[in-house]
Amino acid sequence: MTPTTEQNSKTTVRELSRTGKSVSHGVALAVCCFLSYKIITDILSLSRFAPRDDELLGGMWAVVATIFVFRYSYDESVRAALSRTSATLFSFALCLVYFLIFPFRLWGLVLLIAIGAVFLDLIGRSEDIITASITTAVVMVVAGISPEHAWKQPILRLIDTGVGIGVGIAGAYVGMALTRRIPSQSPSDLRQTRGADIR
Repeated sequence: MTPTTEQNSKTTVRELSRTGKSVSHGVALAVCCFLSYKIITDILSLSRFAPRDDELLGGMWAVVATIFVFRYSYDESVRAALSRTSATLFSFALCLVYFLIFPFRLWGLVLLIAIGAVFLDLIGRSEDIITASITTAVVMVVAGISPEHAWKQPILRLIDTGVGIGVGIAGAYVGMALTRRIPSQSPSDLRQTRGADIR
C-alpha cells in the first residue's frame, strides 16, 4: 500500500467515524426531545393543573432544556445542566416574587432582566446571564398572555425545565454507556479486516 493510499484510507475512516457520530448524536437528541415533550405534556394533562396552552408551552420549554443540556459527552452535559439549573432557579425566584406583588408590565420585565444581569455578574456567574435573561423574558411574557394565574408560570416552567434537564442528562449517560461498550475501529484494524475479507 502506497503512502498516498494509506493516507486516503485514514481520511476515509475519520470521515466515516465523524459522520456516524453526528448521525447518532442527532438521532439521540431527537429521541430525547420527543421523550421530554411527551413526559411533561402527559404530566400536565393528568394533573389538570394547567390549561391546554400551558401544556403545549411546557412541552416546548422541556424540549428547549433538553437541547441545552444534551452534549457530545456526559461531563459536558452535566456542566450544562448545572449552569441551566442555577440560572433557571434564580430567574424563576425573581419572577415568582414579582408576580406575588405586581401583574405583568413591560417595566417589570426589563427591571428583572437588569437585576438578574447585575447580580449574576457580581457573584461571578456572568456565563448564566443569557440563560437567566431568556428565561425571565419567556416567563414574564407568557404571564402577560395569561394574567389570571401569572404566579403559576414560574412554577410550571420550573417543572418543565426539570423534566427536560433530567431527560437530557439521562440521554447523555446512555450515550456514554453505549460508546464504552462499542469500541472504535482504528484505520489499521479496518485494513486488517478488509484484508481478511479479501483472503
